[in-house]
Amino acid sequence: MCSSRWHDAATGGKEAADSPTFIPFMTDSKPAQARARVAPAGLMFLAITSIGWGFNWPVTKYLLGELPPLTFRGMTGVIGAALLAALALARGQSLKVSPALWPRLMLAALLNVTGWMVLMAFALLWLPASETALIAYTMPVWAAMLAWPVLGERPTLLRSIALVMAFAGLAAIMGGNGVSASVTKLPGIVMALVGSIGFALGTVLAKKFPLYLPPITSAAWQIGLGCFPVAIIGLTIETTHLEAVTRLGWMLLFYSTVIQFCVAYVAWFAALARLPASVAAIGTMAVPVIGVTVSALTLHEPLGPGQIAALIFTLAGVALAARS
Repeated sequence: MCSSRWHDAATGGKEAADSPTFIPFMTDSKPAQARARVAPAGLMFLAITSIGWGFNWPVTKYLLGELPPLTFRGMTGVIGAALLAALALARGQSLKVSPALWPRLMLAALLNVTGWMVLMAFALLWLPASETALIAYTMPVWAAMLAWPVLGERPTLLRSIALVMAFAGLAAIMGGNGVSASVTKLPGIVMALVGSIGFALGTVLAKKFPLYLPPITSAAWQIGLGCFPVAIIGLTIETTHLEAVTRLGWMLLFYSTVIQFCVAYVAWFAALARLPASVAAIGTMAVPVIGVTVSALTLHEPLGPGQIAALIFTLAGVALAARS
C-alpha cells in the first residue's frame, strides 16, 4: 500500500486508516535493523490485515445500500476509535497528546481519515467496490510524486514509470465499459482519486512533521478525530432507518467496525514490528486483489479484461513505487 519511503512515513514517525484504510498513522518505530528478518508470524499478521481490509471494500459497498454514507462511515469510525482507545489503555499505553502535536494530529486526521472516509464512501455510490479499491491503491504512487515538492526527493526513473502505469490502470478503469459508462462513473473516479491523493499528501506530510505516539494510540486519535465530525454531520442531515437494516447488514456492520478497524489494525502493527518495511508495503497489495475478487464473487461485479488490465497495471505501478 505504500512505497518504501511512503511506508516509513506511515510507520516510522507514524502509522497505519482504508485505508485506508489502508491508513497510515504516525508512530515511533523501531530501527530498520529490528525488522530486517522476515518472521513467519509477521507474514501471518500481514495476511490477517490484507484479508480484513480487502473484504471491507465489498462490505462497505453493500452497507451503503442500507445506510447513508456519512452516518455509516462516521459512526463505525467513532466506535472503532473508542475500541482502539480501550485497547491502548488495556496495553498500558497513554492516550495523552502533547500540545505541540495537536496541529499535526488534526491535519493527519483530516487528510488520512476524514477526507479518505467521506470521499471513498461517496465514490462507492458511483463505482463498483473493485474499481474504487484499485483507484485507492494508486496512493503510494502519488506519495512518491508528492515527495519531490514536499520533501525534496526527486522522482527516480522507476517512480516515473510507476506514475505512468498508475495512469494506465486508471485509463483501463475509465474505458473498460465504453465512453458512456465512463462519463457516468466520472464523479466516483474523481472522488476516489482525490481521496487517494489527499491520503498520499497526508502521508508525505507525516514524514516531514512526524507524530511520535504509540501506534494504537495514534490510530485511535486519528480515527476518532477524523470520523467524529463526519458522524455529527451525517446524523444531522441524513435520515437513517435502522429498522431497514437486514440481519446480514448488522453482521457486516460488526465486521466493518470491529474486524476492519480493530483486528486488522492491530495485526498491521504486529506485522510492522516483525517485517521489513518493503515486505509489508508490497504485501498489502493483496488488499485490492482480495477486494476485486470478493466483489466479483459476492456482489457480482464485472471481472473482465478491463478490470484485470486495471488490476495488473495498478499493482505493477505500486510495486515499482515500493522498490524505488
